Amino acid sequence: MDTNYARVFQHTGAVDKYEHVTYAPGSYASRINERQRAYLRALVRRSFPNQRPDQRPVQHDFACGTGRAIRSLHGLVREAHGYDTSTDMLAKAAEVGTRARLHAIPADGPVPQPAPADGPTLVTMFRLLLNVDDTVRDRALAFAAKALPDPGAGLLVIENHGNANSLRHLRAHRLRGQRWFAELSHDDVDRLLARHGFETVERRGFSMLTQGWYERRGLDRIARGVDSAASVLPGTDRYAVNVVYVARRLPR
Repeated sequence: MDTNYARVFQHTGAVDKYEHVTYAPGSYASRINERQRAYLRALVRRSFPNQRPDQRPVQHDFACGTGRAIRSLHGLVREAHGYDTSTDMLAKAAEVGTRARLHAIPADGPVPQPAPADGPTLVTMFRLLLNVDDTVRDRALAFAAKALPDPGAGLLVIENHGNANSLRHLRAHRLRGQRWFAELSHDDVDRLLARHGFETVERRGFSMLTQGWYERRGLDRIARGVDSAASVLPGTDRYAVNVVYVARRLPR
């Protein structure tokens, strides 16, 4: 498994596959994205209740890829900025209609500076933390800390699409401990957040079942029903495969 994001997505073939195969209509990833989109829109409406256009939050989407998280919030943010190391990803984001200012950033070096913006802020990070090393994770969270300097600045929303406490983890035992996939536990995520001055204030699971259920005829409908119900039931996030964490900056 190649965990170097910058290397994997530096050519158009990989980007096209990501956008049109991984997220093909009805796919496992697209079903999760549909549930996440509904959740994100509801989260923004209740967390930033003043929806006058000039007082809506500004979104900074770190490792924005093709802009899926930005498009999920079209119409609910005052402006959006997408940051990515892959210029091919940014080109695809623009091609598919992502309404944002897109910023190419280096894969390493100093922490990128968030674009200047006044008012409430929302920082999002999807499909990044799982398949990168701690250096990249810390750099991403340091960016979030710059954009969110205090508890009143806004919210950070991050995704873990490989929860170590989920059913997906059981595959490691079937492979006699030889995992070919990455995992992060809730404790891992909480420690990462705490290291950069954040605390989790909300957690939501979006898939209890693994991708294989969606790819087997006769089981896909059951999987969709189970996961749709689990995404709105309290407590299921503990064992969900795909989990979203909402965090706020701790007081200094």
